[in-house]
Amino acid sequence: MAKTCYYELLNVERGVSATDLKKSYRKMAMQFHPDRNPGDAAAEAKFKEVSEAYEILKDDQKRAAYDQYGHAAFENGGMGGGGMGGGFEGSFSDIFEDLFGMGGGGRGRSSRRGGPRRGADLQYNLTITLEDAFSGKEEKITIPRAEQCGDCDGSGAEEGSKPETCSACGGIGKVQTQQGFFTVERTCPRCQGQGQVIANPCGTCHGLGKVEKTKTLSVKIPAGVEDGTRIRLQGEGEAGSKGAPPGDLYIFISVEYHPIFQREGSTILCNVPISMATAALGGEIGVPTVNGKKAKVKISAGNQTGKQYRIRGKGMPILHSQQMGDMIIQTTVETPVNMTKKQKELLRAFADECGEEVSPESSGFFDKVKTLWDDLTE
Repeated sequence: MAKTCYYELLNVERGVSATDLKKSYRKMAMQFHPDRNPGDAAAEAKFKEVSEAYEILKDDQKRAAYDQYGHAAFENGGMGGGGMGGGFEGSFSDIFEDLFGMGGGGRGRSSRRGGPRRGADLQYNLTITLEDAFSGKEEKITIPRAEQCGDCDGSGAEEGSKPETCSACGGIGKVQTQQGFFTVERTCPRCQGQGQVIANPCGTCHGLGKVEKTKTLSVKIPAGVEDGTRIRLQGEGEAGSKGAPPGDLYIFISVEYHPIFQREGSTILCNVPISMATAALGGEIGVPTVNGKKAKVKISAGNQTGKQYRIRGKGMPILHSQQMGDMIIQTTVETPVNMTKKQKELLRAFADECGEEVSPESSGFFDKVKTLWDDLTE
């Protein structure tokens, strides 16, 4: 069966740049990766095809040979690279961090593919309230992760046996073949790059050296933590291979929306409605604070909507500090509603008595409007 053109497989044109080639491969690798399509043989086959294509086209020499001779350049002792006994692993690992983000440090490649590899990092999203962010708290979380198998101590071999050095690669994890003018190095197909083979696999982990478990951890949330803060728990990620250290666990904090308070760093904002009488005459009101108590605020006479008052030290704690932010109260003057007949009569009498002197802004505004209208009619 004729093989599909590598450029068509990756949805790119001949002459595509290395950057655009990698972008296209990244997109298709994410789409067809076996981890995202468990049990889908067609997706796995497609993933291998696009990985094989990228393995050839990312290499300038192989790409030049492919452009000139097509697939024939890699058949019958040609330059190699088409065999999928692990050849695509190199190209996929090149963009592993792009595809899976935080796993990059945890699954980094060793100078020898069969060497120990640090465990993968894990991510946990934790949502807390604004009150929790104010006071700090200790939260218990349960995470699933791969841990070192206790029965084989992570070796993957049954008790009384041990992994054997791969006879095909001599423990290096790679094999070399001479094809034309080039020496091609690829992952050893017998040990899959591990450098060792397990003749008698452990019955508990089936030769993987790891088992899936859940662990409950206690996470200390510091007072003053902000939305988007990342907390790192060193060594609480997945187990490494062959005695390598485990990865880390990263806790990402999200702070819930609060119906009363808005936060800007260490400053707390709060909109407070006040009565028309309080706004006119002034007075003292009690306002809530994030710590569940009340604070006294003195309202000045003649208060207008939008006037702000600052309360020192009633905001959020400043992270890793003994200092506190401030709280800003913004007032909204509330117009009376549902008034009785007598109240309306009193308000009309008040308005008749006051005249324009008690409302300088509105009277000044209408004076400007009147002047404008007079100018327009002349």
